[in-house]
Amino acid sequence: MKLRISYPLLLVLIVGCFVACNSSGDKNEKISTDLVKNPNTASGVINSGQLPAMKFEETEHDFGKLIQGETVSYEFQFTNSGKSDLIIVDVSTSCGCTVPSFPKTPIHSGDKGVIKVTYNSSGKHGFQSKNILVVANTQPNTTLLRIKAQVVSPNSEK
Repeated sequence: MKLRISYPLLLVLIVGCFVACNSSGDKNEKISTDLVKNPNTASGVINSGQLPAMKFEETEHDFGKLIQGETVSYEFQFTNSGKSDLIIVDVSTSCGCTVPSFPKTPIHSGDKGVIKVTYNSSGKHGFQSKNILVVANTQPNTTLLRIKAQVVSPNSEK
């Protein structure tokens, strides 16, 4: 006796397995959708008056000269100058040598926050410029930060 399974049924079973395996049991990391407000409308009219806004003290930092292999950090400080809670969704970098850390909880209106960026100059030489892209519930939803440095070999002057 041969068992026959239709291809659509097999596909549904496989997809169901993947969805079930990717479910996270940790409910603490999820943010309520009540905090996320999308101001975009079909009419194109945007009411940004009630949105959060990230105001950075500076968006670029120059580490100056670094000896190859040094690891340095910088904290980009910002304020939520908007009228609702700021939620940073993601912070990504242009290189694996640059590692960000950022607040995972909402930042209330008027509160301050920090995005810390750690740069490892191992294997780098010459002028380096790295981008850090911050995605948040702001309008526009992305902010670009930048770090730069002049990496010199250990044998040359700092």
